[in-house]
Amino acid sequence: MEPSGFARWMVVVVELGVAFSLLLLVLLVVVVLVTWLVDRNQTANSVLRNFPVIGHFRYWFLHLGEFFRQYLYSSDREEMPFNRAQRTWVYRAAKNADNTNAFGSSRDLRGEGVPFFVNAPFPDLGMDHVEPVPVTIGPYAREPYSHAPFFNISAMSFGALSAPAVRALSRGAAKAGIWMDTGEGGLAPYHLEGGCDIVFEIGTAKYGVRTPEGKLDDDKLLAICAHTQVKMVSIKLGQGAKPGMGGLLPGAKVTAEIAAIRGIPVGEDSQSPNRHLDIGNVHELLDSVEHIRELTGKPTGFKAVFGGVEWIAEMCDEIARRGMRSAPDFIIVDGSEGGTGAAPQTLMEGVGLPLHEALPAVLDMLVIKGLRERVKVICSGKCITAYDVAWALSIGADFVNSARGFMLALGCIQSLQCNRNTCPTGITTQNPKLQRGLVVGDKSERVYHYATNVMHEVGIIAHSCGVSEPRQLNRRHCRVVGEDGLSIPLEKLYPNPVAAKIAEPAG
Repeated sequence: MEPSGFARWMVVVVELGVAFSLLLLVLLVVVVLVTWLVDRNQTANSVLRNFPVIGHFRYWFLHLGEFFRQYLYSSDREEMPFNRAQRTWVYRAAKNADNTNAFGSSRDLRGEGVPFFVNAPFPDLGMDHVEPVPVTIGPYAREPYSHAPFFNISAMSFGALSAPAVRALSRGAAKAGIWMDTGEGGLAPYHLEGGCDIVFEIGTAKYGVRTPEGKLDDDKLLAICAHTQVKMVSIKLGQGAKPGMGGLLPGAKVTAEIAAIRGIPVGEDSQSPNRHLDIGNVHELLDSVEHIRELTGKPTGFKAVFGGVEWIAEMCDEIARRGMRSAPDFIIVDGSEGGTGAAPQTLMEGVGLPLHEALPAVLDMLVIKGLRERVKVICSGKCITAYDVAWALSIGADFVNSARGFMLALGCIQSLQCNRNTCPTGITTQNPKLQRGLVVGDKSERVYHYATNVMHEVGIIAHSCGVSEPRQLNRRHCRVVGEDGLSIPLEKLYPNPVAAKIAEPAG
């Protein structure tokens, strides 16, 4: 029996539907393959380069999140350790993209602890920002170091960071004219590759400059400081994420190259001592500073997390006995909120003074003891935006270091996998497959743009406050919101220590 016209028509429709479905499937496969090839070979985005096709879901979710967030998810100002608004600011600065906002800020200026700056009524005409001038560190060293940029790369070791990350930071730092701190992992060729200024850090394990017994090898230190790029030496007493505990590099990250640079076994966990074997008090600290400065000719100082400043007072008194030359050339104040790698949660969250307490305390003690001009103060601890840096300068810091800010500039997405060797953007992993996502040429430009844009916008704040140089910002220029929702100037929160001492009643 012949099928009816309607039945034949239905068969044709079904056949067309199947053909169309097959065509769509073929097109979908072609689109996926082309997207995979494009993603895998592009150089601008680490996530898509390491995770072709599926990496796009992250951006689709981010886009949809803008609409869903106000109903279901956290706001732009709620996440930790860095909220979405902060990360977005860094990403835009690193890409040299427009960083303006419309319809007002989402930052709540009534929240307790929020800092903001007071503008001058009549700022200078003809400019919108001011530039920094050089500051000299180590006037008694054979090779004093003069450096103008106030925003620099904080200590991050090769090993904790991948080789492509260190190379990108080195190249970007050189282009921006800023320094790069090696961290405690020794000096790698990648630090020198870009031609930037280097601060060489000596950690408690003395990686790169150690004897087999873990003591300082003067010959190895001299060989490192023979590089003209090495401008200063920093003795690491402690770091923000884990006060009182040495650094830990998981064995999965200890490749043959890293082991050779550090002088440790391949593939084994590398745990630094909780302090230097030869530094157990302020007298031995000053002895070490003096020895290294005389040996290398470089300005020498130390980095510490502070639980109090009584020992700084003791150190200053010892300097008064020995003479001004014996003082450290700089102190790096690392706030307890710092930290880029692996650390016990207890230490990370519960030990050490945060930067907003430690920085003014150290500065004020140096003022009281008459050493403020002699000892330069560098700070680090979650200063990633222009107003974070301007706050630190207002407190009195000479320089501000940032680690995680520059990691974000490299493309970090705050996946919180720094300690697992599984960083999806290739920054904190020794896995070559994941490192492939970090293209040095592209990321070094982002490092350069981030550094210069931060300093430019701090210069805008300084100009608005009516000063001619960013380091002229002081505690009168910045106010902090109190618990009643009203702000007070930093000079009242942290009063001039000399004036306060003079005002004390006799007896």
